[in-house]
Amino acid sequence: MSDLAAIKAAARKAGFERRKVAHEAAHGELAAARLLEFLEPHAGQTISGYMPIRTEIDPWPVMARMAMGGFVVVPVIEGAGKPLKFRQWTPDCEMVAGPFGAPVPADGAWLEPEVLIVPLVAFDRSGGRLGYGGGFYDRTLQMLRERRPTVAVGFAYEGQEADELPLEPTDQPLDAIVTERETLVFG
Repeated sequence: MSDLAAIKAAARKAGFERRKVAHEAAHGELAAARLLEFLEPHAGQTISGYMPIRTEIDPWPVMARMAMGGFVVVPVIEGAGKPLKFRQWTPDCEMVAGPFGAPVPADGAWLEPEVLIVPLVAFDRSGGRLGYGGGFYDRTLQMLRERRPTVAVGFAYEGQEADELPLEPTDQPLDAIVTERETLVFG
């Protein structure tokens, strides 16, 4: 394991521990209200959410609200080393088990999002994000940003903040981070 990989693994472990504590405090509804406020100017655009796993903060109520006036999609992992694909989601669509335990729509249109609600393990105040280590969102954001303006908003508990993250040149920055305490906007 390289030094950077070991540093990232340690940062990920610390991030998971902070997220677990924050999740148990259950302030997700405050964060959801902030996220909805952030997304309102993007109503009508195709928005990607996610199905939360483990102690991830839950964007489902916001996704349901945004689906009333536009397309909402969720990521589908096609395989290691590949960018994510996105399938249309509605609150009542049939879901099936996907990789890593996150449900995905059984069927529906494949669409590319213009705005992505991004899960994370840890974040910093400069828009850095530490994920699970598969690089799925980094590859996907790079691909989408090469095609058109794409907004990536990290959705997290404030307790997931880290003073500093071990980042690489391939790590895609977030445009904003929404927590139960505040909305940070970068750039």
